[in-house]
Amino acid sequence: MKKKYGLLLAMLVALFMLVVPMSTQHAQAATDDSLEKIQKKGVLVMGTSPDYPPYEFQATVNGKSAVVGMDVQIGKKVAKDLGVKLKIKSMSFDSLLVALQTGKVDMIISGMNPTPARRKNVDFTHTYYQGGYDIVINKTDAGKYKNKDSFAGGTLGAQTGTTQYNASKSQTKKTAVKGMTSQSDLILALQSHKLDGVAMEKPSAEAYVSNNKQLVAIPSDFNMSASATSSAIAFRKGSTSLVNKVNVTVDQIKKDNLVKKDYLPTAGKYLKTNTVNTSMGHYWKAFLTGIEYTLIITVCSVFFGFIIGIILALARMAKGGVLKTALRWLATAYVEFIRGTPMMVQVMFVYFGLGLFVNLPALTSGIIAISLNSGAYVAEYIRGGINSVDDGQTEAARSLGMSNGKTMRYVVLPQALKNIWPSLGNEFITLIKDSSIVSIIGVTELIYQSNIVRSDTYRGVAPIVVIMVLYFILTFTASRILNYFERKMQHD
Repeated sequence: MKKKYGLLLAMLVALFMLVVPMSTQHAQAATDDSLEKIQKKGVLVMGTSPDYPPYEFQATVNGKSAVVGMDVQIGKKVAKDLGVKLKIKSMSFDSLLVALQTGKVDMIISGMNPTPARRKNVDFTHTYYQGGYDIVINKTDAGKYKNKDSFAGGTLGAQTGTTQYNASKSQTKKTAVKGMTSQSDLILALQSHKLDGVAMEKPSAEAYVSNNKQLVAIPSDFNMSASATSSAIAFRKGSTSLVNKVNVTVDQIKKDNLVKKDYLPTAGKYLKTNTVNTSMGHYWKAFLTGIEYTLIITVCSVFFGFIIGIILALARMAKGGVLKTALRWLATAYVEFIRGTPMMVQVMFVYFGLGLFVNLPALTSGIIAISLNSGAYVAEYIRGGINSVDDGQTEAARSLGMSNGKTMRYVVLPQALKNIWPSLGNEFITLIKDSSIVSIIGVTELIYQSNIVRSDTYRGVAPIVVIMVLYFILTFTASRILNYFERKMQHD
């Protein structure tokens, strides 16, 4: 019966996610005030995936990490012409369209191709750049691979959600195609020989090859339409007035040839700057920021998760009466549903789904999602701990005239807490590591920062080694502290 309820809830959530964006789009089409809203707000939020040089990537500017590239230059030009400030929001490429449709970003400039499939869901400006596709391979394989047809029996990689990924799937034979969300992950997989080649746009391929002498680029020979090899700016469906205004800027950029004359050369300078000092010590501030956000997420999630867990555990143990039965059923359904769905999906639902109604920041969304997830598990730990307390303790307390509430608060819960402390400690350690999931929505915790460093330095393994050590230090230190308090409680 529980499985049926869980399946029903999952279906309702899926239906909600489908219906609400559709209704939002219809409402937008009826009244197009997109341009007026942006100008009134005074800020234009640009969504991008900064792992795609020279379009967009991370670089150290004046001692601080910043998103740079030709797409950022275009975004600044658009914002200037609109008379507003530009705000850049980073996230994985395959999350950008969802972020646009749910209002997390106002536009997407991320080397996105205006394909017919995408035009059904968003509005595009005129194209601002016409490119093509190459395949990056290891230099040692230069004589083995010539184009896409050479990878039969091998593995070709591409960034998920991109046209080159779809082309790799449809235009290769007997070739395994592996998709990853990050371009730097693909290059790491290539250099560690998990992939035989990586399909990407020519400017990006040239950027990686020019900064890594172990790589070379070969022609892809993909059969692509003009829309699949060009880049345009995406806006929410129905933003006609805003698109028309931005088209004036895009046309001016093309007329003055600003991409080739100014934007690409500027991006090239940042690419060279990135490789001046690629030591991990040079990026200590980035790693420190990652530790800070990881601890903030973990501590907040443990605190709120424990409160949620207590409430759910008591609700699940409620007996008698219609109200208590309803509470018990709701608490049981919540626990089963949360434990039966991936945390990554929950993070995305809180950030994008609830974002339709409340514009929550990425960090707040991450804390809420992880707290709700942790609460479901903590509830079971607490329920097990309460059940482990001998019934005689409750009977003794009641015989002394204590109420049910006081008996639970002063007699049962303290003993239960001592029994479940190891499990709560494990939950805390797990959350330190699980906090990495929120990087998919752009929270700058350790995984996110390591991706920045990898994008900055073009070094794949070194940043991973650093964050492995940092995670170990965090978890080992937390484990020693928890063990200390566990011994104190056992002694008491």
